[in-house]
Amino acid sequence: MALYEAKRNGRNRYECFNVELDVAARQRRLVETDLRTALHLGQLQLHYQPVVDQQTSSVTGYEALLRWEHPTRGMVMPMDFIPIAEETGLIHELGARALNLACQEAASWDSEQTVSVNLSAVQFKNANLVHTVALALADSGLPPQRLELEVTESVLLGNSEENVRTLRALKDLGVAISLDDFGTGYSSLGYLRSFPFDRIKIDKSFVHDMCDSREAMSIIRAITDLSNSLMIKTTAEGVESEEQMRRLAAEGCSHFQGYLYGRPAPANERLKQVMTPA
Repeated sequence: MALYEAKRNGRNRYECFNVELDVAARQRRLVETDLRTALHLGQLQLHYQPVVDQQTSSVTGYEALLRWEHPTRGMVMPMDFIPIAEETGLIHELGARALNLACQEAASWDSEQTVSVNLSAVQFKNANLVHTVALALADSGLPPQRLELEVTESVLLGNSEENVRTLRALKDLGVAISLDDFGTGYSSLGYLRSFPFDRIKIDKSFVHDMCDSREAMSIIRAITDLSNSLMIKTTAEGVESEEQMRRLAAEGCSHFQGYLYGRPAPANERLKQVMTPA
């Protein structure tokens, strides 16, 4: 356990075993076992959060967010099980299940609204990813232009040529590609030059601090200026107040997402959740 802890913390170091490592290992194992059961019993569901157009104040699409309704622990959030799913390889089955469900539910909507689905770094490296997406579209009958796939900057680390090939293969299916959490940790400027992203999402940490931090506001302004010059849509995440909305609109942000417009809700409740400010 100390060995693996050292590897997780960057290698070329040492760690001493302690009881907390054993407790954490047992907890991960328990989550893994419960997650396998959840996949088998259909305990995983999607909640949808609206994305609102700045000019028309209309809902143009929804982001699909995975939730786990555990029989004893209640609602489990992705941050508590996605990393373990990635460690164990369950993320491939989990991701395919989320993608299929999102396409099926979106295909039943009486609108042309889009649905966006997140791809984890491990999923993105799967050689069968493009086939999995194509199959989800074919099985559901959802038009490709109504599906948006979100990748984070961390996904794009490593083999850039292979990453661009995967992105282009996905784009060839007719789906849109969104760059999530832009500017939070790794530079993606090279990718913006080599691949035509459809949307850049401004991380909620910048939106949260924008009214009090000159630095956060400057980063938002730089992202919107860059996106507008490249004719890429921008979605600001975590919009919770009308002041944030007005300042983002003034900077040229094209879309908003956050509690101001609606919290994530199950598919059958999504329309009730949308509250568009005047």
